[in-house]
Amino acid sequence: MDSKQFKEAATSAIDEIVSYYDTIQDRRVVSNVQPGYLKKLLPDGPPQDGEAWADIQKDIESKIMPGLTHWQSPNFMAFFPASSSFPGMLGELYSAAFTAPSFNWICSPAVTELETIVLDWLAKLLNLPDCYLSTSHGGGVIQGSASEAIVCCMVAARDKYLRETTSHLSGIELEDAIAYKRSRMVALGSDAAHSSTQKAAQIAGVRYRSIPVTKETDFALTGVALAEALEQFKAEGLEPFYLTTTLGTTSTCAVDDFESIASILSKYAPPDVPGEIWVHVDGAYAGAALVCPEYHHLTTAFKHFHSFDMNMHKWLLTNFDASCLYVKKRKDLIDALSIMPSYLRNEFSESGLVTDYRDWQIPLGRRFRSLKIWFVLRTYGVKGLQAHIRKTVKLGETFAGLIETRKDLFEIVTGPSFALTVFTIVPKVAGKGEQDRITKDVYETVNKRGEVYITSSVVGGVYVIRVVSANPLAEEKYLRKAFRILVETTEELRDGRVPREESSKGVIVDVKGVGIEKVAALNGNGVAK
Repeated sequence: MDSKQFKEAATSAIDEIVSYYDTIQDRRVVSNVQPGYLKKLLPDGPPQDGEAWADIQKDIESKIMPGLTHWQSPNFMAFFPASSSFPGMLGELYSAAFTAPSFNWICSPAVTELETIVLDWLAKLLNLPDCYLSTSHGGGVIQGSASEAIVCCMVAARDKYLRETTSHLSGIELEDAIAYKRSRMVALGSDAAHSSTQKAAQIAGVRYRSIPVTKETDFALTGVALAEALEQFKAEGLEPFYLTTTLGTTSTCAVDDFESIASILSKYAPPDVPGEIWVHVDGAYAGAALVCPEYHHLTTAFKHFHSFDMNMHKWLLTNFDASCLYVKKRKDLIDALSIMPSYLRNEFSESGLVTDYRDWQIPLGRRFRSLKIWFVLRTYGVKGLQAHIRKTVKLGETFAGLIETRKDLFEIVTGPSFALTVFTIVPKVAGKGEQDRITKDVYETVNKRGEVYITSSVVGGVYVIRVVSANPLAEEKYLRKAFRILVETTEELRDGRVPREESSKGVIVDVKGVGIEKVAALNGNGVAK
């Protein structure tokens, strides 16, 4: 493909992408292919001779589209959004054109320097304390996902804890002490924290314990609950070294009580004292709301914590992947993740005057991801980003208001919170078992029919349905459509007008990644983050 052919192919591809977005609302939102469908449609190997782009492009619609669940559809109301925007796509296009692993500053200085600049822009926009800026001892780095950010922070926290609590030892004594402590170290998160914290503990080779949260605290972690857990772990001989707190939990968008958590930890393990607990704030989805001044109060306690992460690729109009991790002390990350073989040495890195982001992450190489963030921030501007957040928050309130109009059918469990409403179905016959059954049946039937896509979870032992509409194409009319579908489906099932067999094959997805294990034969993509 020469430059002329590329221009023609790219123009054709862009025309097709524009058409896709202009008509996406008319597509079935949930894929209904059978597992292994694509293998039956494709040959056993690549062609011996190259094919024309026109022939390749035809296969997008005929072979790939049937296996897609359309996350950008306004009828997609599951999980949390995975935003996309045309400025973000242009950033990806340029990134692909300039492709380089960019592990050192010298690989492409602009790749490193733009990332530092746009993440400082974003930090100020999110009202993060100055200690998270690159002009202090901290700074930001783009990771692939919030889960990846948690792994990096936990590894840094582990090494920091071991280094500081054994600094008085040496030789065999030091080696034995580190081995013993690693066997007793425990990472913490609440019951409502994303399962990525548990996975990170598995990767880091440490124990994991969850702290119960209850409906009485709106499923948020509090200082009181943390204090009780810390005393329990101490009695068991465990050594807590890391805690994930959450700004917007996956199941309900709960916000942990940061102030009381900071207060408890200041007494349990004072800051800058060997053995302090690293506190990470996971704001993967709801952290985007911090662009609006009305949410700035949520960051007041962040100066007491060690790291914060939010995904621009969820609610902030930027294509995946663009997870923005901030640390208060970049040295903690670098100490844990840096290695300097001879082939990476260069005068700029050794001068200490440049940032090498390879030392802030697990992989060596990295893409030019800051371009798409730069394009999005400049295209929408602060006011445009704020307008998007406020619009979708208002849509969430509208949907919750609709649910409230049918208290004979629905009961809100939490929300609306950051555009998310969590509710159950009211059964004809009272009883938790019956309520869980009818809620599950409604959920599965709605997803099987594929007009809208929603997710379920288990909150406080209760089976619930989650609805969140926060992607760029979200509009009130689509939420009203979803409400109508929920009402009609609920009335059908409660009246026995839909056979149970029809509702027993739907997509079952636990948004926390644990608990609900069945994934429908209906489609092969019911895997929760």
